[in-house]
Parts: sequence; C-alpha cells; structure tokens
Amino acid sequence: MSRSLAVPARVCNDPIMRHLVRALWVTIALLVLLETWLWDHLRPVVAWIVERLPLKALKAKIADWVRHLPPTATLIVFLVPVLVLIPFKLFALVLLARGEFISATGILVLAKLVGVGVTAFMFDAAREQLLMIDWFRWVYWRVIAWNDWAHALVDPIRRRIRQYRHMFAPRRASRAVRLLLRLRRRVPGPA
Repeated sequence: MSRSLAVPARVCNDPIMRHLVRALWVTIALLVLLETWLWDHLRPVVAWIVERLPLKALKAKIADWVRHLPPTATLIVFLVPVLVLIPFKLFALVLLARGEFISATGILVLAKLVGVGVTAFMFDAAREQLLMIDWFRWVYWRVIAWNDWAHALVDPIRRRIRQYRHMFAPRRASRAVRLLLRLRRRVPGPA
C-alpha cells in the first residue's frame, strides 16, 4: 500500500497521544484480521456442512439461480443473511442489558459465525455478479487493501511476540531469566 502507516503530524507532538493513536490503529487492524480469519476459516466449514446436507439438487439450483441473477438482485440475495441475523443480534443486546452476559455472548458469537459462514458461501456463488457493481467492486478492493494494511501493521508485532515466546520456552527459560536479572541489576534503583 502506498500510504504511510505513520501517525498524522498534528498528533505526533504529544507522545502519549501518539501511543494512543497507534494502539487504536493496531486494534482496528486486529479487528480487520479477525474478520479475515473468520472468513477464511468458516468458508470451508460452511462448504463442508452444505456438502453434508442431503439437498444437493436444491443447493445446485440455488447456486445456479444466484449466478444467473442480475447484479442488483444478486446484491439483495447477498445481503439477506446479514439482514436475517439482525433480530438475533438485537435479542442478544436485550439479554446483555438484562445482565445475562453468557447467553448474550453465546448468541452474538453464534450469529457472527453463522453470518460470516453463510455470507462467505453466498459470496462464492455471487462473486462475478457482485463485482460488476462499481461501488461494490470499489468496496471489495478497499477491504483487500485494509487487509494488506492490517498485516503490515500487525505482522511485526506478531514476529516480536513469537521471538519473546521462543525466548521463554521451557528449555530456554533459565537463560531468559538470567538475562532479565542481569538487565535488572543494571537499572538504577529508586533514589
């Protein structure tokens, strides 16, 4: 991506603000990567479930029907799973307001998993028609760019975490502890 990942100049003067903005961007990047991960991992699961359903002829007819729809109608069919899940999400928010956190979380997670899985299945069936719509194609390529941006922002952090995890692995832990104790001795104590 051609844009810089740097913090805007007006916020760079305050180090606390710069760290807060950086944390916000990392959080947004992690959310984008979570969505991508769910999409990538739920698509095969949904495909496996759909294969197991004894309705092969019906599934083939639905996929064929979606492929022959005009782009605008395909968009409506693509959005149906999202719209169908809205009442479940609202019900989960009501449960959350009542203090039933476990039930609300379970319903939200299930709605999210079903929504991503079914949307991935529908997108696979309707991709060509949806990409004929100019604004949808623009959004699609924006999402791809956000995914690349998120990887560029988060991957260095993931590499550092892996290095630290490797350093504190059971067979290397004593060496890492000795290093930390040596560093601690070098830091001056309180005055």
